[in-house]
Amino acid sequence: MQHRSRARRATLAALCLTATAAVTLTACGGDKDGSSPWDAVKESADSQSGKDGKDGKDGKGSEDDGDGGEKSGGGSKGPFPGMSGPDIVEKSVTATSAAKSLSLKGSAPDDEGGAIDMDIALNTRGECAGSMSMKDQGSVDLIVNRSTVYMRPDAEFIRSETKDQPEDETAAAVQLMADRWSKSSATSSDAKGMATFCDLDLILAEFKDVNSAARRGEQTSVDGTPALALHETEGKDKYTIYVATEGKPYLLKIVNNTEKRSESLTFGDYDKPVDTTAPSGDVLDLDKMN
Repeated sequence: MQHRSRARRATLAALCLTATAAVTLTACGGDKDGSSPWDAVKESADSQSGKDGKDGKDGKGSEDDGDGGEKSGGGSKGPFPGMSGPDIVEKSVTATSAAKSLSLKGSAPDDEGGAIDMDIALNTRGECAGSMSMKDQGSVDLIVNRSTVYMRPDAEFIRSETKDQPEDETAAAVQLMADRWSKSSATSSDAKGMATFCDLDLILAEFKDVNSAARRGEQTSVDGTPALALHETEGKDKYTIYVATEGKPYLLKIVNNTEKRSESLTFGDYDKPVDTTAPSGDVLDLDKMN
């Protein structure tokens, strides 16, 4: 992944937002050999055009220990007694990394200063279901199981992904695929990028060797789940990490406040089945168009 060297030095919060976005961008842009899910779109467009070929805090919380602990040590009251901020982060990383499935909702930064919005459930079997969108670049719905990748892009998403193609090919692709489910084999080169996006193991692997200097913060809740906020600063970015205080100490939410914007990811549906039921009705088979 293109962010690996930086991610290894990053805090958990920075790493999580960056790693998730990098996986998402891999899905949109294809793998290193240049293939992408839009190769099939281009080929079909050629033929059509006659050519060949708000829970928790806002991330600006106090750096004191809101549950009665000392700034530099573990809190003696409240959740995780005797544990420092970094200890709690490590405990949460261990629990989260052991999950077999989870959901991600919210936004993560992209490489161009924008943000990727997502609402996706995924598991360690390489399956996922949900949607993602980018400002001025449209949205796409996804269902990926172990054998097939299903996509339903809107017209804006198709135009963004085929912007370097001739206008008639883009128009043909929009007419053919916009707001319509299509499918490809999960092992095909065209679908490889989207399949990578659903690799929860890839995201969780980035959590290893995390360096954190988080401070214990206030007790709060995320979507009704009791949580402890931890605050951390990296450069101009201010992060708040929310960790569950009941049951397993899963990550619940990460908020990143910068000078220009706020981004957040909410984690949930831990170890719940991911519904990858194939769409019914008119589904375009891209493999038959190659």
